[in-house]
Amino acid sequence: MSQRQNRLKIAEILASPRLEAKTVVMGWVRTKRESKAGLAFVEINDGSSFGNLQAVVARDWPGYDAVVPRLYPGTSVSVRGRLVASQGGKQAVELQVDALEILGEADPARYPIGKQKMSYEYLRDYAHLRPRTNTFGALARVRDVLAQAVHEFFHDRKFIWVHTPLITANDAEGAGKAFQVTTLDLAALAKSGKPPDFALDFFGKPVNLTVSGQLEGEAYALSLGDVYTFGPTFRAENSHTSRHLAEFWMVEPEMAFADLEDDMELAESFLKFLCRAVLEKCPREMEFFRERVEPTVFERLEGILAHPFVHLTYTEAVERLKAGGETFQFPVEWGVDLQSEHERWLTEKAFKAPVILTDYPKDIKAFYMKVNDDGKTVRAMDVLVPHIGEIIGGAQREDRVEVLEARMREMGLDPAHLDWYFDLRRFGGVPHAGFGLGFERLVQFVSGMANIRDVIPFPRTPGGIR
Repeated sequence: MSQRQNRLKIAEILASPRLEAKTVVMGWVRTKRESKAGLAFVEINDGSSFGNLQAVVARDWPGYDAVVPRLYPGTSVSVRGRLVASQGGKQAVELQVDALEILGEADPARYPIGKQKMSYEYLRDYAHLRPRTNTFGALARVRDVLAQAVHEFFHDRKFIWVHTPLITANDAEGAGKAFQVTTLDLAALAKSGKPPDFALDFFGKPVNLTVSGQLEGEAYALSLGDVYTFGPTFRAENSHTSRHLAEFWMVEPEMAFADLEDDMELAESFLKFLCRAVLEKCPREMEFFRERVEPTVFERLEGILAHPFVHLTYTEAVERLKAGGETFQFPVEWGVDLQSEHERWLTEKAFKAPVILTDYPKDIKAFYMKVNDDGKTVRAMDVLVPHIGEIIGGAQREDRVEVLEARMREMGLDPAHLDWYFDLRRFGGVPHAGFGLGFERLVQFVSGMANIRDVIPFPRTPGGIR
């Protein structure tokens, strides 16, 4: 039997230690300290838990002089020993070492992850190694718990997970900020000075990376009832803010036989479920974020659970913002898209609770949103939370063929490009609704991290592809 099959993960050991048990542990050295009493204390972490396991190597261990001096931070090891109650106050158990093998060396002169405090900007240059730090290890585990909770929530409600394509001819937002994908020889085209002939391209027409799985999700919802997508999306926005990425993950449920009220109920229940999951399953990580990142992280999540969400129309929100006496960087007028400062004022000052805004002006929303009877607004909704602003955006979808066609033409879109989308209305169309949750923005909200580039394993931003 291999060593891996014999080993225990540190999370298992710390959760339920079996004293005097013979144990094999594999991981990476975090720190090493040698005492005058002839003992070496080696902190080992294998990524399975926030806590480290302390391995104690006695000076009379035969390999001490050959191995212990080489145990620098980052070194990978396999350790066999016996679990005993710790003599120190920082941990409940420790591993008394019988055998220790170095699996991979780490040159201390070149290893970029040190004990000293390192800035998040510095660590972005080492995205391949930053998961070894406490912060990014904790973020990875929180992302995992949140992702599992996404699936659990929808499966409990009998939604079907649909895998929508990454390469598409659709631009769901109609914003023209999609990444084009081509197999044409761009260098040859540039030399020739001729326009590209997409008939010669791989798909025979222009295609791009998806900006949303929503349109394809609607197709399945209008056959299967309730579905959701969960995958990466891409937007070529030249934005360098702390809230934007070029590649990010979206959760997008779609419900058939549903209206905006159903959409709002689902969104509120979903967000509460995710916050509860993190509080229950990641207490040590959340305590770390409270200590080192943002003191209010527990209050953030508990606030989501404690308060029913406030419902407010866009028009009512604008009136409150104008009457609130606050000076904003971006002035508020009916018809403008609300900025983060406006959204945060509503949640943090006006109501001190999450807010769902509805019935936005149609001119600032996408073509697929159902037009209200006033002809000016659409059945859209945004869920706003303190500290972040918008975290969910959704709508009841336009199910009237003639209105949908008119909306597309208003926005300069050719309805012929989405003829299949009209089929969903022509052949047994029904009222339906859905929303999108930006997964990274959720992780930002939960952890308190200031920059969205630090809550995704490998951030993709303008000019940044390391």
